[in-house]
Amino acid sequence: MASGLKIIGHSMPRLDAKEIVTGRVKFGVDITLPGMLYGKVLRSPIPHGRILSLDVSEAERLPGVVAFVTAKDVPANRFGFAVKDETVFATDKVRYIGDAVAAVAAVDEKTASRAAELIHVEYQELPAVFDPEAAMQKDAPLIHPEMLKYKPARLLIGAWNPVEATNIVHRAEFNKGDVEKAFSEADLIFEDTFATKQTHHCYIEPHAVVAKADFDRVTVWSCAQQAFPLRSCLAEIFGLAESKIRVIVTKVGGGFGGKIAPRLEPYAVALSMKSRKPVKIVMTRIEEFTASAGSAPAVTTVKTGVNKDGRLVAREMRMVYETGAYAEGLPPSNRALKDSSGPYKIPNIRISSTLVYTNKLRATPLRGLGVPEAMWAVESQMDMIALKIGIDPVELRLMNALDEGDLGPNGDVVHGVSVKSCLRKAAEAIRWGQPIDHPLRGRAVVAIHKSPTTYGSMSGAAVSVNEDGTIGLFVGASDIGQGSDTVLAQIAAEELGVSLEEVSVTSGDTGSAPFDQGTFSSRVTLYTGTAVRSAAQDAKKRLKEIASRMLEIAEDDLDVADKCVFAVGTPEKRVTFEDIMKHCHNYEGVILGRGWGGGKGDWPGLAHRKDSKEAAPGWKYGAQAVEVEVDPETGVVKVLKLVSVHDVGRALNPLAVEGQIEGGAIIGMGFGLFEELSYDQGKVSNPTFMDYLIPTALEIPRIIPVVVEQPLPEGPFGAKGIGELSLLGVAPAIANAIYNAVGVRMRDLPLKPEKVLAAMEEKHAQR
Repeated sequence: MASGLKIIGHSMPRLDAKEIVTGRVKFGVDITLPGMLYGKVLRSPIPHGRILSLDVSEAERLPGVVAFVTAKDVPANRFGFAVKDETVFATDKVRYIGDAVAAVAAVDEKTASRAAELIHVEYQELPAVFDPEAAMQKDAPLIHPEMLKYKPARLLIGAWNPVEATNIVHRAEFNKGDVEKAFSEADLIFEDTFATKQTHHCYIEPHAVVAKADFDRVTVWSCAQQAFPLRSCLAEIFGLAESKIRVIVTKVGGGFGGKIAPRLEPYAVALSMKSRKPVKIVMTRIEEFTASAGSAPAVTTVKTGVNKDGRLVAREMRMVYETGAYAEGLPPSNRALKDSSGPYKIPNIRISSTLVYTNKLRATPLRGLGVPEAMWAVESQMDMIALKIGIDPVELRLMNALDEGDLGPNGDVVHGVSVKSCLRKAAEAIRWGQPIDHPLRGRAVVAIHKSPTTYGSMSGAAVSVNEDGTIGLFVGASDIGQGSDTVLAQIAAEELGVSLEEVSVTSGDTGSAPFDQGTFSSRVTLYTGTAVRSAAQDAKKRLKEIASRMLEIAEDDLDVADKCVFAVGTPEKRVTFEDIMKHCHNYEGVILGRGWGGGKGDWPGLAHRKDSKEAAPGWKYGAQAVEVEVDPETGVVKVLKLVSVHDVGRALNPLAVEGQIEGGAIIGMGFGLFEELSYDQGKVSNPTFMDYLIPTALEIPRIIPVVVEQPLPEGPFGAKGIGELSLLGVAPAIANAIYNAVGVRMRDLPLKPEKVLAAMEEKHAQR
């Protein structure tokens, strides 16, 4: 905790806690407008095919039906989160089971659903491909034959390198040092392949949107993670000025990356424009699993050169990510180039990342942004290396971990490095090296890191002082359940010397807040928080300027506290914010503080920018450890204890930080043990929570969050982000602990009981 701070560093309940637990908050599904219609989207039942005809005549005769929209009713402007490779409705062909073909609006949801069933579509089925390796073959059917005509989206994705006349939408490579020479000189070389499956974000609240088109203006209520990029996308699709569109983010019941791109908004806007009535669309849970998005699964081959003493001298990684029918998986595959080699000083690195189209549900960013797939491979292999060389796995990691001033994985000079302290704390908390009194139990410790969001990651904030001295805070970032509104209010309250309750936050509304890139990639505390502190400082400066004239005391001799500006040393000489504002509104105008943070070039003081293109601070470091028990009869793996250690810079709200650590660890546990979208010829075969398994209270172990505070100079009050880091190492930690318990090495996720049991039986048969 920072000394002298009254609000920052203290655990505080969320500002909206009472509203949430009493059911008074309005989520997307709760928005209701007079005369509102209900929409339903008709989706493709085949994975790949041409649309030969579409007939709505029977559906039109259904009582209660008001409007239909198809591709011919909507501009054919392409859009996309990373690459503009899709249209609102399929125009000539469909590319996966779930592709949108038409939409209908009716007086109630039941009628809309029935009307959608009565739309007749004739398809000509085309050959489909469901595996990325098969999709990369020369004779594979092309899912996007016109790919080279596409353009990158507004989001700055670093690079887009499609391969002509293939299903490879992106291929990139990163090189550092001389990898081939290092391999030739290494004492030992390890080469292993690991795989993950596609998982779902599993937010509890489904996608929900209400759109209202009035003449040339459109208002959208949505549970989105990005208000401003959503506005830009809708403007581009419908040919409207952004000033004519307002996006209001409702209370959001979880996102984890799954609500980062438009899903229902274009359909709702199109139906509202056609009907001239407000339209609500809500996804069913089956639609969520079959027509929204999932993670970008990967097959990763890791080749590592090691000296006999355990020093890592070279690492080559070849990753193939699957993006499904559309290229939203590009950001995760790009992030892998920066993060995948692990938090280690390796002088020679070569990483290639390939992103491939298939006729399946699209991939999109999921908490961790492609890094969990990489950490699964790297941290599994680190234990394999330690075993072969005969070095303790924790010692191997400590020996190779980054130190302050080292060159990081992508050539940056890293600072604020805390890998070793995190590893030691995790090892201590899990009792590493202590005897285990059970033959089927095992422990493991892994190291993790994640790079910050960089290019195009801008945030603005505004702070107003009201006539009664309370504070209004306006930010464009959405609070999607992580509690960012509360933390941002803490920053403003601390800077302005008011209580937390005296700050009112308006967030995620393009009609009232400055631009913000959105809520993703652990960026809000760092970037939006920086903007908020800057805006609060701007407002404070204005308060002190006016108080200086009112008190006839030099501005430099004034400070703020308790909704007052007072003289330092003689605090009885003071003027309240309320009196200042009454004076302002009669003589000096309003007080509106403005601030911004993030984006390329906002960190000119960073030494590491001399050696690379990195434009932001805030690499995040941590370590995770588990103890597991394996049932020899069933293969069931029970996690008994999970330790999650994270350097958060400074914990602005320790309660919220621990919540983020625990939530991320649970997602990581699901990724490792339970979760996968199963497919049968492109069709999701487990689209409900009865069949798609996630951790429940029965499986969640004792989680020990450990907070390490090494303040980041560029962060607001020293803070870093935390949300994504907390899931990265759980899966490899579990797999390594399984090996230490029963001696079987797992390479494919998830680690379901039947896989573990089969591996144990195979090992037993080989004796």
